[in-house]
Amino acid sequence: MKQIRINSCAVMSALFLAMVSNGCLSTSNSPTPRFYMLQAEGENQVSKKTDIASGVVIGIGPVRIPEYQDRPQIVTRDKEGMLKFAQFDRWGESLDLGMARLIGENLAVVLPEAKFTSYPWNSSIPVKYQVAVEVIQLDSELDKDLFLVVQWVVIDAQKAKTLIIKRSEFRRSIIPQNYSGLAKTLSMVCASLSSEIAESLATLETPS
Repeated sequence: MKQIRINSCAVMSALFLAMVSNGCLSTSNSPTPRFYMLQAEGENQVSKKTDIASGVVIGIGPVRIPEYQDRPQIVTRDKEGMLKFAQFDRWGESLDLGMARLIGENLAVVLPEAKFTSYPWNSSIPVKYQVAVEVIQLDSELDKDLFLVVQWVVIDAQKAKTLIIKRSEFRRSIIPQNYSGLAKTLSMVCASLSSEIAESLATLETPS
């Protein structure tokens, strides 16, 4: 019986070593994933603030993104136009939620007199205007540029009536030409989008 147990241990050890050598088991040599997030424009980076009626409540979201971008991996295109999913370079949060957060943070700086809440909000919050965004296209080539096409609307939340509907397009070079640069460039593009939205909101609510 003792000899049988010794032989069994020897067989198990041999199987384990074979699995490791064939890559069946993960090892400590696997790359560590890197996570990125979109960064809002700081107050000192905002060149223009827009006046709006004090206390107006604006709801941000939802932001809808294409299905091919709805994943943790950062998605780019290669020179042939094929999609590339970065296995070890990922978003630190869902891209749709990250863009909504970023737009809200930028608007809070550009429209300091307004108040903001994120979708979905509690029905007890007196939201006057809702800003909803649909990303039509978001494509990036790390050694070239980022191209973003969005359609966005401003809705009278109390009357469920669309007040403004617009389409915006942005193309920016990715600097530096890596995933960190991509996140920075998308953040800058979202800042430009936020400025366009702020200007439109200001036409609806003038300071008293």
